[in-house]
This record gives sequence, structure tokens and C-alpha cells, in this order.
Amino acid sequence: MSCLFCRIVAGEVPATVVHETKTTLAFRDIQPKAPVHVLLIPREHVPNAVDLDGDQLGGLFAAAREVAAGEGVAESGYRLLFNTGPDSGQEVFHAHLHLLGGERLSRL
Repeated sequence: MSCLFCRIVAGEVPATVVHETKTTLAFRDIQPKAPVHVLLIPREHVPNAVDLDGDQLGGLFAAAREVAAGEGVAESGYRLLFNTGPDSGQEVFHAHLHLLGGERLSRL
């Protein structure tokens, strides 16, 4: 298995897991862009966000709500972001949702 995130799901690569369900896994980004930077992934390999089905998207967003509360950013606000494809900056081709917060973020 060559996908880094699939290897994290399988327990072959260590990660600081902050939340998990039967269908999702959330862990801290190793190169954080904000004080809170968590990646949320489907346990099943899906290459890009646009390939996720409704249940997978719903699971990721439900997990994001839980992570935001657990990380203490639910009230102050946070950003949810998908990168899709090489030109977006996507580096790992396993769909993943970035949750960023813990400070005032720059405008997009």
C-alpha cells in the first residue's frame, strides 16, 4: 500500500489521532498552517474530494463538528478546506478535509 493516509488508517504510520469513527479518521497535520490544523479523511481510499459520495461527505463534516468542539474552536470559528488536484497544492491523493483554527485566519 503506497498511499500515506491509507497507511495511517492501517496503523502502519504513526499519527496523532484526535477523533475517529467507523468511517473517518482525524489527525494532526505534521506541517500545521494554524495553531489547530487537523486532517479529516475517509477510512476508505478516495483519491479526491470530488469523488466522495454524500455519506462520506456527511461523515467528514459531522466529524469536523466534533473535532472543532474538541479543539476549542467551535465558538471562535474555523476554516474547512479541500484541495483537489496538483494545481491546488494537494500532495497526498487521498481525499482529506483540513480544519484550521485557533487564531484569526487571513481572508481568502
